[in-house]
This record gives sequence, structure tokens and C-alpha cells, in this order.
Amino acid sequence: MMSAISSAKSGNEVILVEKNNMLGKKLLITGKGRCNITSSLEMEDFIKNIPGNGRFLYSSFENFTNKDIIKMLKENGVNTKEERGNRIFPVSDKSIDVRNAFEKELRKNNVKILLNTKVNRIIVEDLKVIGVELENKEKIKAGKVIIATGGKSYPLTGSTGDGYKMAKELGHTTSEIRPSLVPITVTNNIKVEKQNIAKSTYETSLNLCKNLQGLSLRNVAVEIIDETKNKKIYEDFGEMLFTHFGVSGPTILSASSHLLRYKNIEELLKDGRILLKIDLKPALSEEKLNARILRDFETNKNKEIKNSLNELLPQKLIIPVINLLGIDENKKVNSITKEERIKLVKLLKKFTITLEGFRGIEEAIVTAGGIKVKEINPKTMESKIVEGLYFAGEVIDVDAYTGGFNLQIAYSTGYTAGMN
Repeated sequence: MMSAISSAKSGNEVILVEKNNMLGKKLLITGKGRCNITSSLEMEDFIKNIPGNGRFLYSSFENFTNKDIIKMLKENGVNTKEERGNRIFPVSDKSIDVRNAFEKELRKNNVKILLNTKVNRIIVEDLKVIGVELENKEKIKAGKVIIATGGKSYPLTGSTGDGYKMAKELGHTTSEIRPSLVPITVTNNIKVEKQNIAKSTYETSLNLCKNLQGLSLRNVAVEIIDETKNKKIYEDFGEMLFTHFGVSGPTILSASSHLLRYKNIEELLKDGRILLKIDLKPALSEEKLNARILRDFETNKNKEIKNSLNELLPQKLIIPVINLLGIDENKKVNSITKEERIKLVKLLKKFTITLEGFRGIEEAIVTAGGIKVKEINPKTMESKIVEGLYFAGEVIDVDAYTGGFNLQIAYSTGYTAGMN
């Protein structure tokens, strides 16, 4: 949509060919249906949030910034607001309003839209684009074509890798297609002794996560550790979620983007060498947390331990935590030893889960990998192999963390391809 708008504004006659029955199907599901439009960070800070070939995007980001998308939406009746973590959303919290603003802009610029229309191939003569052939064998003449088909994540929205296929037929190469911003699975093999505490009924990390399924933790600090080197691979602060297969939520999705680039990651995950450590109380040092627990225990000294932690932990976490400590949940608070209390402090500061792998590409928010950036001119988004062929968005080998960065990549590369 952005490519078409930008190209039409440059005075071209533009046809947007869409195989779905509507435009912006994937846009509608972004930000859990609220559309995290962009980030309010300075554009130079965007590159730091793009582990996948961020430097390739300098020119595109200069051409079309976060301020430009906010202005375009406002001109089409969509006001925005900023939320935690520099995230920009529509005031209405409805992604359909963002999609409708794009459609208004397309109409204003007289873009012809063909819905339910699939492109078979791009027609090239003497390494120069001359048009496209549709599925029904009809041909559309065109001096220039932009491939903006997305990646392979969320195939139900239509991104089924068509763009890679078309580009490969014309001599382009793609780097390995992998899921990014994807939930992470945890192991069912390794016992929870990694907590350095008593053996529990939660025999494995998977067992633990299944018991905590649906629990969302806010304002926690997460670290991912390579146990072989005792090396911190990633750290973040924010929200996460326990699921029936492992962990998800914003901090985990961003971690996945980082993890998939880590050397020998598949092997390390398989061997149970990658640990997720969750600090459930990041605002408190161990000393302060110990003092806080002492106060709670004093207030609740005649209660059972399972009824004394309500102020400190979400209800769903209380029994698993007691269990991991190897304490009887019916034990009275006044009989808890100092040693057991110190173990509790350490557990809350380093709640440890052993990771195992990534969920499939169909659950990934974005695709890592795509058309190799060295085959594309970063200033124009034109192919270095075929004249008149351009690329925009996720089909290119660029991907970012969560927070509106991937959508900004789509607008900025789309705008750049269109203006050229």
C-alpha cells in the first residue's frame, strides 16, 4: 500500500495487485489487533533495534520517518498515542482504522486496486521488467514492478512466500527463511534442579510452564544465558507469558529474534544449555526482598506458607514456587527456617527455565531471512540484477524486534521503492 501511494505521488500510473479479498490483512492482526504503528524513538535508534541487516535501511529511514507515517495517518483521520516502550498506537485502539487510512490515501492518489488477483510471474526481457502475468494468464504491461508480498509468517494472511519464488526465478537469492519474533518452547527432559533447590513435582520446565499456562507477568527482568560459557546472550524488561508449550509475550518475542542469530543455537537448545532466568522482583535487591519477605512473614506468622505470599506473588505462582523450594505448602510461616527464606529470595530473583527451541514460522510475527540485501540498491530498493524490479518490506532480508520497528521498515522501504 505504501509503495503504491508513494509511486502514485511521484506521478506514475499505479496498479496494486492483491491476491486476498481485501487489503492489509496482516496489518489488521498487528499489535493484537490494535496496530503498533511505529516507535517514537529517534530514527537513528531504530537501527539498534534491527538485528537483521539494520544498516541497509539508513536511506529508507531518511526518506520516510516515524513522524511521516503519523502525519499521513492524521491527515486521514487517525490520531495516535504513545504507550509504554515508545510504542505508537491509534487512539481508537483499532488496526482497521489504520488500514482504512491507507485505503483513503490510495483512493486520493487514484491507485487502481485489483483484489482476488494472483500474480503468476514477473515478465522480463533482456534483464528488464516489461510486466506481470496473472494466474488467469492475463498480462499487465508495466515498466516497473515492486514485490511487496511479505515473508512466510502468518500464511493465513496471504504471506506464503510468493515473492521469494518470483525473485528466485529472476536470478535473486534468498538467505535462509526462519521464524523471528516467535514464542519459545521449553524442555521436557531436563529436571528443574537447575533452580539449585529441592526436587519438585514440577519435574521439568515444560511441566512448570503448563501449570502456569495463561499467567502473564508484567515488569519482570529476563535474561537468557548460554550455560556452556556462563554468558548473558540477551536481557530485557517488561511483559512475558507462560503457555502450554513454554513462554511468549513481548520480552520473549524480542529475545527469539536475538537468539536465532546466536552461534550453534539449535545444538545448544537441544542440549538444554540455554536458560531463561526471570527476576520476578527487579525493583528490589536481594537484601530488600529479604526484608520485605521478613515483614510479610511477621504479619502472617500463624498462617500456612501457601496463604502468606498473596501480597508478593500472583496467585497462580504461589504453589509452584513453594513446591520448587521443596517446602510443604501447609507448613506454618513461623516454622520456616532462615535457610528456606534465603532460598525463596534467590528463587524469586532467578526463576529459571530451560529453553528448547522455537515455535513454527506460522506462529512467527515476522520472517528472518529473505531477498539478500547485497542484491538490492539500498538508496532506491531496485534490484541490482533486473532493471525495473524493486522490493519492499518483509520480503527483503531485514527484521527487527517488537515495538513498531517492522512496520516502519515496511513503510520506509515501500515509500523508497515507490518514489523511485
